[in-house]
Amino acid sequence: MAHPVQPKERHRPSNLRSISTTSSLMGVEGVMTPRSEVSEREQLLETDIERLGGISRDSQYGSTSGRATDSKALRGRKKLKKRVQYYIPSLSWIPKYTSSLIAGDLLAGLTVASMLIPQSVSYASSLAKLSPVTGLFSASIPGIVYAFLGTSRHLNVAPEAALSLLLGQAVDDIRHGMDNPHSDKGDELGLAVATIITLQVGLLSFIFGFFRLGFLDVILSRALLRGFIAAMAVIILIEQLIPMLGLVPMERVLHPATTVEKLLFLVENMFTHSNPTTTLISFVALGTLVLMRAIKKCFKKYWFIYRIPEVLVVVVVSTILSAEFRWDEKGVDILGSVKVITSGSFFQFPVRSSNMKFLRRTTSTAVVSAVVGYLDSMVAGKQAASRFGYAISPNRELVALGAANIAGSLIPGTLPAFGSITRTRINGDVGGNTQVASLVCSAVILLATFYLLPFLYYLPKCVLASIITLVVFSLLQETPHDLIYYWRMSAWMDLLLVTLTFVLSIVWNVEVGIVVSLIISLLLVVRRSSITRMSILGRIPGTDRWKSINENPEAEEDVSGALIVRLRESLDFANTAQLKERLRRLELYGVDKSHPSDDPRRTQATVLVFHMADMDNCDASACQIFYELIEEYRNRNVGIFITHLRSGPLKAFEKAGIVKLLGADAFQDNVADAVARIRPNQW
Repeated sequence: MAHPVQPKERHRPSNLRSISTTSSLMGVEGVMTPRSEVSEREQLLETDIERLGGISRDSQYGSTSGRATDSKALRGRKKLKKRVQYYIPSLSWIPKYTSSLIAGDLLAGLTVASMLIPQSVSYASSLAKLSPVTGLFSASIPGIVYAFLGTSRHLNVAPEAALSLLLGQAVDDIRHGMDNPHSDKGDELGLAVATIITLQVGLLSFIFGFFRLGFLDVILSRALLRGFIAAMAVIILIEQLIPMLGLVPMERVLHPATTVEKLLFLVENMFTHSNPTTTLISFVALGTLVLMRAIKKCFKKYWFIYRIPEVLVVVVVSTILSAEFRWDEKGVDILGSVKVITSGSFFQFPVRSSNMKFLRRTTSTAVVSAVVGYLDSMVAGKQAASRFGYAISPNRELVALGAANIAGSLIPGTLPAFGSITRTRINGDVGGNTQVASLVCSAVILLATFYLLPFLYYLPKCVLASIITLVVFSLLQETPHDLIYYWRMSAWMDLLLVTLTFVLSIVWNVEVGIVVSLIISLLLVVRRSSITRMSILGRIPGTDRWKSINENPEAEEDVSGALIVRLRESLDFANTAQLKERLRRLELYGVDKSHPSDDPRRTQATVLVFHMADMDNCDASACQIFYELIEEYRNRNVGIFITHLRSGPLKAFEKAGIVKLLGADAFQDNVADAVARIRPNQW
């Protein structure tokens, strides 16, 4: 098809300027002015400009005045300020903080702290098998660091049930090698294991953020996370039924290790060796928590009811009743005396010989904790950001969470701390506006750590187990909905991931379950990215437009022996590896699904036309594979045409020798021109 000849662009003469020499001699009224007057006027003007610190006439030849230097310095300071605010987000909102925000942040901080104090004590003592004070430090120190480095205004960073359980299992595995796991040496070993895990979690998160791996929350399947959460809920329930039934003394004698062994231990002893008083207290406390939560949902419009901290109420009431009726004398295990400083100095450098000897045995736990904690944090942070209309940076979140956990590891025994969907939602519901709410929350928890722990001396541990059991309901809340959704959508691979993660986590252990499912999920991502997206084009009758035949029923393949293929993405080493096989299947079977054993439904093509408008780039490996593919087709005497090729891929093809191999005539502007070459008489 002939194209009109475009007129060549006329180059402007070098002596043509936007302001001519003549015009520089014109007065304000357009009258010619003598050169002497012009020179005098220009000298006066130059003097005035220099007096004002402006740019003189000579600046165009390299000299600048003070104002230009000041302007450049000002731009530099603004750029530096923006960079600092990017890396320390708190510097952007702290100067704008107003007194109108204080009330909401103060109330949110107090509300979250009242819920977090008993939860942190429960996670540390019942799940992580450590001193309760480690949970309180984990709920305060990381939150302070995150408040200054995090990009989310509402995310609350503290210990999580699932990650505390992971850490507790790692501590138990190492403790089982000791003669007396519950001795003082066993407690010190637990602190060392927890410290090195938290340090690794912090370093891994920080490194992920530094190398901009925040896309992890996009790669990993939601089905995998759902299976993990469901498994965590069941494991937590089995773990907490032991103290709720008063079977802890017998557990320390029999030492059931795996979740299956603990389940069998419960079945065998729950009716014969349980403590009736402990069992009654546990389930009354659990029932009270469920009832109070239901009442709060029913009367949500009444703010003074919705903001009642039911967990704190149950803890205070049960502690008072335990002290009044001396439940400890009836076999009920109580919290007892808790030392704030567990061993040595308050702050300790985490890289110590006593900690580092557990490095290799705990790395897998740290990796899983870092990935799962980040995913949970991003879900919570994105929900809050969407709700309140702001954006968060995944990479900056990873750096902030990493720094928060590194800071937490300076105190022996702290647990990994990440964001929580529940706490973050409550933080926003009760009026939290900024991370000042987290600072208030951390301050209240630190006060409780140093001054309120003695008042919890008679707190029954079975009540702490009931508090954790309440978390199980929230963890399992969305599981039935997701399973039904996957079934309705015939998402069998998602169902397989959920089931596999759940079963392996229960039968084997949590790390094996999530690592196997993680590998499968990543393999699925790689498989999908390795399949080159392409379609067969046909001509719209009566036009020279070419459309995909599976998307446009009127499109027809009316060029005998020609296969016109549109590549719908850029080519790289991943998706080009299967390009040959994909082209063969299109050539023999078309766009319809078929089994490799089926007989071919089409004849082999004699001409192949590539439509490459969607290809933005083509890397070196892809060019090499494409070169080999073209050689193979040429050996079969198959003609090759390439159309709609952009300048970037064209340069890559030239460097790879593809242009030389095919010749200039093989490269056409559009499909119509290529078809005209195939059927010259048709057009």
